This record gives sequence, C-alpha cells and structure tokens, in this order.
Amino acid sequence: MKTFGTYFQNSAEHPLCYGEVELINPPRRRRRGEPEKIGVEAYPVFCGFCGTDMELYRMGKACALDAKFPAGQKRLVNGHEGVVWVPSENRFAIVLIRGGDSFDPTRFTEDETYFEYGCDGADGIFCDRGYFNPDMLLHLPAQYEGIQKLPLSLAKRLVFSDPYACAVFQHERMCDIGEAQLFRVEMAKRGCSEQEARAAAKEATFCRTVIFGLGTTGLFIGDQIRRNHPEAQILFVARSAVESAKARFATQELGADYLSTEGLSQTQTAAAITERLGGRATVFVGTSGNETEHRIAFEHGVLGCNGIYNSFSLGPKITFDTMPFGFQNHVILASINFTQKHMEQAIEILCGSRFDTLVQLLDKAEFIADPAKAYETKIYCKGAPLKTAVVWNEQYLEMNR
Repeated sequence: MKTFGTYFQNSAEHPLCYGEVELINPPRRRRRGEPEKIGVEAYPVFCGFCGTDMELYRMGKACALDAKFPAGQKRLVNGHEGVVWVPSENRFAIVLIRGGDSFDPTRFTEDETYFEYGCDGADGIFCDRGYFNPDMLLHLPAQYEGIQKLPLSLAKRLVFSDPYACAVFQHERMCDIGEAQLFRVEMAKRGCSEQEARAAAKEATFCRTVIFGLGTTGLFIGDQIRRNHPEAQILFVARSAVESAKARFATQELGADYLSTEGLSQTQTAAAITERLGGRATVFVGTSGNETEHRIAFEHGVLGCNGIYNSFSLGPKITFDTMPFGFQNHVILASINFTQKHMEQAIEILCGSRFDTLVQLLDKAEFIADPAKAYETKIYCKGAPLKTAVVWNEQYLEMNR
C-alpha cells in the first residue's frame, strides 16, 4: 500500500522528508506466545512530536539509522504519539507502540526481540494511513465508544498516552524498589509486621521527592506520585522561570513546589533543594537529559541515605563515589517504556485531565512543506512549546471542542 507521510532516512542533508512511501505489512506479534497477525489499516488523525523523533532525526543526519528501519527498507515513517481511526472497526484507537517476541517487550531479555511503531523496525503514524497489529489498537474508555468525531481537546490529552504510560510504569517501579529497599528499616523503626512495614515503605519512598527537569516526562511522573501519595512532598527543579507555563502547571495542578536554577551554581542548587525539602531527598528522579542531575544528587549530597535515584534521562552518564554510595545504601533505577496495562491506565487518566492545555498545534501544511525546518525552528528549538502536535486528518475531529 502506498501512502504519503514523513519519514527518516540516512542523509546528512535530508534526514527527514515528506512524500509517497510504500508500506509493508509483515505479520507481527504483540508478545511471546501469541500468534503473529497481519496489520489492519488505520488512518492517523492527530499526531504529536516526541523527543525520540528528534533523536532519530539526529541519527539520520549521522547516517546511523540502519538498525531502526523496517526489514528490507531504507526509511522509517516516524511518529508514535496520537490517535488513529480504524475503519474496519468504526472506532478511534491509541496504538500500543511496543510489541515483539517477548514475554514483556518493556523488559525484554537477551533471547527476545521487540519492535516499536514509529521508532524501531515498524512504521509509525505520521502518514495518511498505516498498518498496525489489531491487538495493539487500544480502545478509548467506554463513554467514547461509537463516537464518529473526536473532540480536539480530548485528542490533545490522548496525545500523551505514550509518555504518561511511561510515568505509570515509573511509579510502579519506584514503588517496587522502594518497598524492597525500605521495608526492613520501617519494620525496625515501627516494630510492626512485615506487611505493615512494606506499606509504610512505599509511602516513605516519596516523602521528599525531587524531579529534576520540567518536561512532560517529569510532569507526568509528578502527577502519578501526587495521585497515589497525596502527602508526598514534591519539588521540581529546572531552568525555566518561575512564571513559565510549565512551572505554573506543576505548582497549581500538581500541588508541587518549584525551584528555578537560573543563575545558581550546582552547590547553590543543592543547598536550595535541601532547604526547600527540609532535608535530603528520599527519591531523586532525573528527567532533564543533563549530567548536572547526577552531580546534584551524588556529588553534592542531595540524595539522602537509603535514597533511590531514578534515571529517566537518555544521554547523561552517571558517576558516583563508591564509598558514600555504598555506606549510604543508595539504589540506582533505570527503566524506560511501559506495558499495555500501563497504557490503558494512562488513557483513562488522561481523558479526565487538564493536560490538553500544554499542547500547541502546528499547521499541517506548514509542517509537510519542510519537516526538517519545522523540527529545527518550531518543534525542538529554544522556547518551543512543551508539546507540539499536528491535526493530520481534520475529518475525524470536532475542532471547536
């Protein structure tokens, strides 16, 4: 099947193009033990841009995308955040991005394989039509079944299904590790049963939370912590001004505190964090993509004894002094992605959220006229919106809602 869309290729001059492409439709499986299935046709309706898209853009410029292309292809249709219309089922759907020959594609092992629509080995949603495994076209909540047009505000919320599912997974992982890390301490402190200590340990994990970075990932992790631990103290730390829209959202919508690092040294930043928290952090979540975050946590001592460092940034190298690291019983956690369960939870939460206020639209005609220029001057430039999206097929949207 031929379609029009944007696609990445290995080219220093033209790593991202718009034009006609020939799609392939090999059988794929959602997870190990399930049958392979040919993809069904779907029409992308609303598409959002992710940091991964920019990383693939850079890889294309460096001619380093070969491993990301679908089998036998020299290009990858990008895009993995948004809403599609499934004509054979007469419904809207969110594409579950990651599948493969794995028991859990999020936690695949050495003898397992995975693919990701729009990212790795399978074409994505920045196109007029595409093929997707029918088991990976997730339903919207029951109240939206049967609708023929999707309110624009709802589409804007649902564009976050992928990153918010990551946040659900992150919260789950921090709970798992925090419970294992702290329950014996809580049992000794409280003189209680193991079951009671494990429940207390989950809460203690988030007692003093630092989220370093103010992108969507950090906001969503903060939202998950606030929803599940109402008493948690949450401090966002980033370079944005206190009056910025992102900072206001964190403080007003999530009930968090915010510290701007503008003009502060690392030493001053660390001192300001511990002063705001009234102590050292029990969990430190790095989402900034900057190596400053691990220096603040470890070299400057912001992460407290028995604390957890959750590295969600892609790129920075983490270093630490083994002596204090060992004696302070720190744990470093690193995990990306999510399962279908997390994505379904994310869809439910987002439908009732106010995250649509964080999305700004880019005109489709302007985008497809020069996708590379749009990436560099509108979507990923300094001062760009927190989230940019494109209405790909207005026919299926209620634009005034």
